[in-house]
Formats: sequence, structure tokens, C-alpha cells
Amino acid sequence: MKPTIRVPYFEVGTKNYVYGDTLLEYAIAADKAAEKYDIDVLFICSPIEIRRVRENTKHLIVLAPYMDTLRPGRGMADILPEGLKAAGAQGVVINHCEKPMSLPQMKATIDRARELDMLVFACADTLAEAKAIAQLHPDIINPEPSEIIGGGNGVSPMAYVKDSIRVIKEIYPDIMVEQAAGRLSVVVVDYLQLLHARALGREDAVEYARENGYYNLTLNVWACNPSAMRFYEKCGLTVQKVGMELVL
Repeated sequence: MKPTIRVPYFEVGTKNYVYGDTLLEYAIAADKAAEKYDIDVLFICSPIEIRRVRENTKHLIVLAPYMDTLRPGRGMADILPEGLKAAGAQGVVINHCEKPMSLPQMKATIDRARELDMLVFACADTLAEAKAIAQLHPDIINPEPSEIIGGGNGVSPMAYVKDSIRVIKEIYPDIMVEQAAGRLSVVVVDYLQLLHARALGREDAVEYARENGYYNLTLNVWACNPSAMRFYEKCGLTVQKVGMELVL
């Protein structure tokens, strides 16, 4: 049965930065955090890692980064949807900027995912693309401009955030919209190191940070996301500063 995602939730996309035993350590760390804080965590990893992650965790929602649309039978080197499902994948990512797809390809993939009762997490590069993808009715859309994904070129402006939510919700109000672009790689590395600390059996990331001389742990959260703010306050964080902008 396709899992129901509660908000706020976390999404961890390992890409190919980690693999094998190290990836499993991160998955177990994320699983422990999901249980401790009673929050859903989407864990996106390579198809070859999915079975081991599912067999060693209890609270993660595990997604594949891509799948083809073929059916059981002939086909060499394609990613079979039924194979992903059998391995434990609960959903699939489509149209990531590193694996772009045409609208017909996206529709075919969404149709196959629906056959297997799998979640669909779709990426969109522009407002126009987000609107087009919304008409295919995936479960989640992440409308991130590709030039700021995972890099140091800023974050999505608040106007873009609001507009992307609006154009998607006008078509299907039940589609979840994730805004997550623009984190610097050094921040991501530090975050993964903190997760790794949990996997090694330390009490939590705070202890690891103290042992390694960190001054503080910080994160950014949109002022228009009060549920996320409440969650972080529950974790012990307090408001440090208020960021303001003038959209030009």
C-alpha cells in the first residue's frame, strides 16, 4: 500500500555521494531520527541499495531515483518497476535535473507507478513545467530551478516559492509541494557527518558537534512554514535571526 506522508517531513537524497556500508549507516541514522522525532523521512537512494536499506530500517519511506516503464520480459539494463517494488521501493523520483524526462515519459512512468501503488516525486525546473507536471497528478512536486539545486547560487526567491505553490495547487490541491533548493555543499557535508555520528552510536548530532568543536547548529526555514518551525523548536532550536527581502 502506498504510504501516506505527514508534513513536515524530511527528504534525504544520497545520489552517488555515498554507497555500500556508508550509505546504510546514513539510512540507519535517518531511521533512528524518524523514530525519535516521530517524523516521516523520504530516503532516495540507488536502486541497488534499496533492498538492504528496507531490510535494515523500519521508519523510512524509500524511493528510487528513476525507473523505466518496460514490463517483465525482454530488456537489458533497464530498471524494471516490478523489480523496484519487489526490492522494497515505495516510490520513485521522476524528472530530476540529472535525469530529465519528457512529459510523455513522465506520464508513462506515473501510470506504471500507479499500477504498482508507488509514490511519485516529480521535479520541475520552471513554473510552466510545474504546471504541466501537476496535470499528471504526482504525489509530490519539487519545483526547483536547476541552476540552484545543491549549489551555491542562492535559494528560490519567496515570490517563486509562492507562485509555484499556487500554480500547482490550482490544478490539484492535494499535491504536496516541496521547496528545498540552494544549499551549499559544505552544509550538506556537515549534515551528513552529523547523521553519520548518529549511525556510529553517539547519542545525537549535538553531542557529535560538541566533541568536534562546532559553535552551533543552524538551519534555514521559511517563515510561511509554521509547522516546520514548531517541529524545529520541539527539537530544541530557537529563532536566531529574521531574514527579510524585497522582491524586485
